[in-house]
Amino acid sequence: SASAQPLTVSDEWLSAFIGSLPYALTGAQTRAVAEVRTDLSRTVPMNRLLQGDVGSGKTAVAAIAMAIAIRAGAQAALMVPTSILAEQHFQTITRLLTADGKPQPAVGVPASAIRLLQGATPAAEKEAIYAGLRSGEIKVVVGTHALIESPVEFANLGLVVIDEQHRFGVAQRASLRGKGRNPHLLVMTATPIPRTLALTVYGDLDLTVLDEMPPGRQPITTYILHANERERAYAFVRREVHKGRQAFLIFPLVEESEKSEAKAAVEEHTRLQQEIFPDLKLGLLHGRMKPNEKDEVMRRFRAGEYHILVSTSVVEVGVDVPNASVILIDGANRFGLAQLHQFRGRVGRGQHPSYCLLVSDSPDPAPDERLKAMEATQDGFVLAQKDLELRGPGDFLGTRQSGFAGLQTARLSDLKTIEKARREALALFERDPELQAPEHAGIAALVARFWTEGAGDVS
Repeated sequence: SASAQPLTVSDEWLSAFIGSLPYALTGAQTRAVAEVRTDLSRTVPMNRLLQGDVGSGKTAVAAIAMAIAIRAGAQAALMVPTSILAEQHFQTITRLLTADGKPQPAVGVPASAIRLLQGATPAAEKEAIYAGLRSGEIKVVVGTHALIESPVEFANLGLVVIDEQHRFGVAQRASLRGKGRNPHLLVMTATPIPRTLALTVYGDLDLTVLDEMPPGRQPITTYILHANERERAYAFVRREVHKGRQAFLIFPLVEESEKSEAKAAVEEHTRLQQEIFPDLKLGLLHGRMKPNEKDEVMRRFRAGEYHILVSTSVVEVGVDVPNASVILIDGANRFGLAQLHQFRGRVGRGQHPSYCLLVSDSPDPAPDERLKAMEATQDGFVLAQKDLELRGPGDFLGTRQSGFAGLQTARLSDLKTIEKARREALALFERDPELQAPEHAGIAALVARFWTEGAGDVS
């Protein structure tokens, strides 16, 4: 396998750096950092998936990995799916790596060595960033897929971090990796995937799970309401806004056609604005809007220009609006558990008690299993396991597109069998990597067939 440059730091340096962070690490973060540090010190490129619920502190782990890379003389790149997320991560990473005004004993890079690159970056600034990456003066770049465009070249790219892994194709991951000589790779996701499934789907990646929340995260109280109680939900939202908070209103699209999505969204926004909240300012977000229009609406919501954001299911994963304390999900029975959990993670990000209102428009008066599970737990991994039991693996992965539906898999809740299969596969790979032994002909044929149907990551 390809050889990478080892990125090593001393214990003293690492504890000094971690001690300079504005908050203490959780036990799970400390374990994650130890695993990442070990990977980075090897000559085999790291291939690790860092999985953690919204708010579990993945960005801090990524920042420590980047600090290690800088200290060891390399550059680091972080790629995220949208520009609003890029800006958010850029601010966090800058704060952590430049010590926020306190003397930073460890990394000691000026803010000018950390840059943000996106499609909308002005041409002159882009040129300056390209030059700084080529010369090695810029140590960290945070950006959208603008990072994989051709003019981007690095002096010495040692670490690639990719956030919300499922939003990027394999080819995009590979092209960012191709900007360096086998850089180490850390992919992050806030989508809780049961461990069994993660081992199957991301079998090429080593898995680290952040299964512990930092202290001080607000619990989110979840209520199930029936469609005829919608007025109560609106009254609750209004009370929160009067306290100075903000709210998300998510509604499902019943029609399928593309054109009607925008129309349905606009109509719902108009109805809410005119009939329910005439005295408040309501923003609107839907899937037919261009990315820069969506970013603008999110930016205005974050800045407090809208009291309420009305949105279809496109509301962005990971966007931080600390002042939003309530999310009302209309037609909650139409969404999967994983999606409901992602929506709920939009609130509870500041110091205010937060609420999630699930309005069901199902004809059956009894709340369904999914909604009851949401009421019962905040733990994304518990919910993901439940989702898997309720829906089965094909649906859980987003039906056929994942290429795994056609495989005969063990029950995906059967962790022992999966881990055993993975160990066997690794052992077989050690003995006969090319599958040339006659007794492996059958496996070789299956592998060939699988890879012609889908393309995977080369690592």
